[in-house]
Amino acid sequence: MNDYYQDLGVSRDASPEEIKRAYRRLARKLHPDVNSGPEAEDQFKKVSQAYDVLGDAEKRRAYDMGSDPYASGAASFGQGFSFSDIMDAFFGAGAGGPQRGPRSRQRRGQDALVRLDIDLADAVFGAERELTLETAVVCETCHGDGAQPGTSRRTCDVCNGRGEIQQVQRSFLGQVMTSRPCMTCHGYGEVLVSPCFECSGDGRVRTRRTLKIKVPAGVDTGTRIQLTGEGEVGQGGGPPGDLYVEVNVRPHATFQRRGDDLHCTVELPMTAAALGTTVKLDTFDGVNELEIRPGTQPGDAMTLRGLGVTHLRGTGRGDLIVHSNVLTPVKLDAQQEDLLRQFAALRGEERPEGRLAPAGQGLLGKLRDAFKVK
Repeated sequence: MNDYYQDLGVSRDASPEEIKRAYRRLARKLHPDVNSGPEAEDQFKKVSQAYDVLGDAEKRRAYDMGSDPYASGAASFGQGFSFSDIMDAFFGAGAGGPQRGPRSRQRRGQDALVRLDIDLADAVFGAERELTLETAVVCETCHGDGAQPGTSRRTCDVCNGRGEIQQVQRSFLGQVMTSRPCMTCHGYGEVLVSPCFECSGDGRVRTRRTLKIKVPAGVDTGTRIQLTGEGEVGQGGGPPGDLYVEVNVRPHATFQRRGDDLHCTVELPMTAAALGTTVKLDTFDGVNELEIRPGTQPGDAMTLRGLGVTHLRGTGRGDLIVHSNVLTPVKLDAQQEDLLRQFAALRGEERPEGRLAPAGQGLLGKLRDAFKVK
């Protein structure tokens, strides 16, 4: 009987990993594609035959007890070794396909994405909100195991716990062994005798839960907040994915946001714009006084420093930009009309000549410049 341990150069108590490493080393050295020596092919057959026996736990056990599956005659070239073994020998573990053996029932959960609508004030100062989510959580009955409490799993009868089925096919190398996941146990190597009644063996159930989230100051529409580990729990009670909260800031009736600055418009009577005055504005920081300079024109911008949106990354806040809208009186009584005519006469404006303003200096130009992206 052949001494397969000697053929691979390993001891009889060598571990499966030591046997696989020895085979890879020899296969890279002796394969006919890289070694054209007269004895290389025969030696490669010998090494492949040895690995086919010692690399299989059942065959190795039978061989150690005195049985040799190749004792009746020499094997044909390539018989018994798998295509993935050759790929592993030349390119390392995993080159021939997925890892052998049963796969884990646990899988990482999927990431989840939800939308959160907030007010502009929440974006200015930040806020804390509650989210109601419908996501997968660990089954409380089986605690993610998938089996009904008090029951266990049994080894798959089809693949004998390997999680894969091997098939022998002919190729240019001879008989090549290929593997595919077992359809009976779906590659797990085990079959649930009695799946959990609550989750049907999945290890997780869907339910509604409430989550508190802190919305940082400075967020804007489209900002995504990542909450690590708050997504879907994985199959088999696997680790959860992440939760992404996409912010949507509702439009405000008074203020418009441009970057971290806020813009608004104040309406002024013609006399107040001409003479100057002080007006009170309701801002997110309470009531603030705004000084109107004498001779304020339509579209003029006045700045209140530090009353805008908090910078998301950094310190401080943007500004509040106030635009003036000068109102011209529409209906005048006789006395008011007479006074305006006297005023026009004093300024020599009874019959003014209209003239076009230079491009960019009119009201439209001022408004365009004020809202230009900085």
